[in-house]
Amino acid sequence: MGEQRTVKFPQEVIDEYAALGVDLPALFSAGDLGNRMGVQIVEASAERVVGTMPVEGNTQPYGLLHGGASAVLAETLGSIGSMLHGGTTKIAVGVDLNCTHHRGVRSGLVTGVATPVHRGRSTATYEIIISDEQDKRVCTARLTCLLRDAAGPAGG
Repeated sequence: MGEQRTVKFPQEVIDEYAALGVDLPALFSAGDLGNRMGVQIVEASAERVVGTMPVEGNTQPYGLLHGGASAVLAETLGSIGSMLHGGTTKIAVGVDLNCTHHRGVRSGLVTGVATPVHRGRSTATYEIIISDEQDKRVCTARLTCLLRDAAGPAGG
């Protein structure tokens, strides 16, 4: 569902994870659900995460972008921001997702931008704005993640 793009992480973040044996850009360019839905992460830091998703292949029976697809994009972006905020010693686990759908989209690409509302020691909350190609708001979402201590770089 489209070409793979390289994720734009700050170099110090890439280096920090590389020291633990984790290829951070590869981690966020893969994933079964995201790949099936065509989600692409194009920018990622604790301050801002940007991703895109095609409408085609992610519609409900009326031909509109499925609300669940918007939720997947929102949770993906907010989780990445939360994980980057928590750093290598924490894993981010989504505990609350709220989505308000403002308008239908039938074609093209939607873009989500996640920015922090709260970044604490044990939780992180991100607002995610999803817009269409005309920069019209499609969905507003809010994700709160619990930040748990990681046993290792992948939390295992």
